[in-house]
Amino acid sequence: MADAKTADAKTVLEFIKKNDVQMLDLRFTDLPGLWHHISYPVSQLHESSFEEGFGMDGSSIRGWAAINESDMLLIPDPSTYMLDPFTEVSTLVMTCDVIDPVTKQRYDRDPRYIAKKAEMYLNSTALADTAYFGAEAEFFIFDNVRFDQREQHGFYFIDAEEGRWNSGREENNLGYRPRYKEGYFPVPPTDHYQDLRSEMVMTMIKCGLDVECHHHEVATGGQTEIDLKYDSLVRSADHMMLYKYIVKNVANQYGKTVTFMPKPIFQDNGSGMHTHQSLWKGGKPLFAGDGYAGLSQMALWYLGGLIKHGPALAAIIAPTTNSYKRLVPGFEAPVNLAYSRRNRSAACRIPMYSASPKAKRVEFRPPDPSSNPYMAFAAMLMAGLDGVENKLDPGQPLDKDIYDLGPEELAKVPSMPGSLEAALEALEKDHAFLLKGDVFTEELLSTYIDYKRSKEVDAMRLRPHPYEFALYYDI
Repeated sequence: MADAKTADAKTVLEFIKKNDVQMLDLRFTDLPGLWHHISYPVSQLHESSFEEGFGMDGSSIRGWAAINESDMLLIPDPSTYMLDPFTEVSTLVMTCDVIDPVTKQRYDRDPRYIAKKAEMYLNSTALADTAYFGAEAEFFIFDNVRFDQREQHGFYFIDAEEGRWNSGREENNLGYRPRYKEGYFPVPPTDHYQDLRSEMVMTMIKCGLDVECHHHEVATGGQTEIDLKYDSLVRSADHMMLYKYIVKNVANQYGKTVTFMPKPIFQDNGSGMHTHQSLWKGGKPLFAGDGYAGLSQMALWYLGGLIKHGPALAAIIAPTTNSYKRLVPGFEAPVNLAYSRRNRSAACRIPMYSASPKAKRVEFRPPDPSSNPYMAFAAMLMAGLDGVENKLDPGQPLDKDIYDLGPEELAKVPSMPGSLEAALEALEKDHAFLLKGDVFTEELLSTYIDYKRSKEVDAMRLRPHPYEFALYYDI
């Protein structure tokens, strides 16, 4: 990946010539957060292309334009260029911004534009000039997955080399498998995927990503975490899109399949995307101070914003019906809208690994990797900034073990919504903080809520669940 500070159109064209690139691949993101692409012979790329763009039809992209306003322009961002590590033909990849060809304005439903507007709004406040985000996305590695839904049947079946639930297989069954909820940090051979994860990491480094570490996660089924170093909001979201692309393709080369679905396995831990956040100005960190856990007053107000707007944020940072199979009270899930320096059941945690002011940050734990990173990071920043601007008190820290709290004490702790439907209702009621600076628009949020209700909430409501047959067939 390019150096964002130095790359321009000429840099890209020189790189193409030097590396004998044959194809150009342009990438963009739909509203739910899936990467899309279109490819051209590299001869189609000229210096003027970085201003004039490439035409495309946006009518079939989820959450985008209607058929009568479908023409869009993709403008390549030269700071994102890289060679695709998976194509046989030498292919240059660039992430694009989406432009309306009639107005020549940025397209409001382009998630990357939402993230850019969040950064612009931050600068307009003069509170800070940079928001750093570091996301810890978890995922599962399976050998095989089958699923289908028809009028008269519905099922899924997962098979994984590391899953205890496939231990009935006779062939190649050597017995080393993590127990449910005991997958944290075992060495090989119980950890089956050390080499696969390392291959993922080396590919990320080759593509310009800055990787901090990788390890097995708590669940069975090859649950994994690979941590990228923090970066500015848009760059961090760009990196997360590339991260997912690399992970899926390396796994595919090994004959495996990866899912970022938050809760694919019953009775085992789900996958989160804990997101570390901090504000800086003039190269200096603003979250370090002499308050609770070494936080500044600004950081505490930022926490107040995340906590107040947590239910509304849920619709964007935990945006699937499956997300709420993970966010269930009483199962170590970060559903409690409070903050703590150590309690991992609190939605906001303050990492205490380092006393350095530069390391002082806030970790928001409810997000999961099914979210669109551009929209999720932008929404969290807007919630935090609302807390700072309005000096929102985050309340008292939740340092007790959540399981030691009595019913009356627990009832005082607000919590995340229990379903996508409830999260969407919360977003409808509380979204003024997202509209500041036109970062999100009423039209965009309405489109998003309608899409989620019709395509996901209602679609799930209409279909019989397989477990309902176990519960009710003989009723």
